[in-house]
Amino acid sequence: MKYIGAHVSIQGGVENAPLNALQIGATAFALFTKNQRQWVAKPYTEENIRLFHENCRHTGFQSSQILPHAGYLINLGNPESEALQKSYDAFLDEMQRCEQLGLKLLNFHPGAHLNKISENDCLKMIAESVNMALGKTRQVVAVIENMAGQGSNVGYKFEHLRAIIDMVDDKSRIGVCIDTAHAYAAGYNLKTADGFEKTFADFEKIVGFSYLKGMHLNDSKKELNSHVDRHETLGDGVLGLEPFRLIMADKRFDNIPLILETPDESRWPEEISLLKSMADKS
Repeated sequence: MKYIGAHVSIQGGVENAPLNALQIGATAFALFTKNQRQWVAKPYTEENIRLFHENCRHTGFQSSQILPHAGYLINLGNPESEALQKSYDAFLDEMQRCEQLGLKLLNFHPGAHLNKISENDCLKMIAESVNMALGKTRQVVAVIENMAGQGSNVGYKFEHLRAIIDMVDDKSRIGVCIDTAHAYAAGYNLKTADGFEKTFADFEKIVGFSYLKGMHLNDSKKELNSHVDRHETLGDGVLGLEPFRLIMADKRFDNIPLILETPDESRWPEEISLLKSMADKS
């Protein structure tokens, strides 16, 4: 079963996310647990939590179909101790918010070394923060997103994802999310059938499909190996539709949230319908 959706708004309250997902024909969705560009947010009220659970029940969304996304400010690889603490506190808060909502996944961007420490040291710092946050929460899986390699961001190689996994103590609570646009910009050629097969053969060998907890389905505005993170509507970018047909036909991507982060929200119902039709033909 393919669970297909988009990253929906929480305007008016986090409890509105499942309703917004239903409106666009989604069978999965992503959301921010709070404003993604603020360090601190008000705690959820009991009413927020109750209504979120109620709306998920009414719309039929299970936690396995929901992929929350941590805020963009968080950098668990920050070499500055004060800034790192701020990021860790925000990350832990988001893990705890997921617990309150009954959600089992939290997708996050791994971080950046800011050209002040090595990539390896940055990866170690990220794993240390994840270990601490897992120690203070229960059940929620920390899901590392692959990156395009823009600036000093780590996580643009499968080997980076594997390195973090290897340093996380509880392997049952660590996973990955593969963003198609990020992978292509990082040098993984998903554009052709041969390139797609090689990319995911490498993924299986280096990381393993058992760690794949979700995907972001985005076309790319930028070319292969550009290391520039720019999403595009499916079929309008340089990737084209072929990789998405292949994903929809491949059972290795069943039963995980497949989430659009494409730039034109008005086209999400159309894109979701297109992906569903691809899955039906497989």
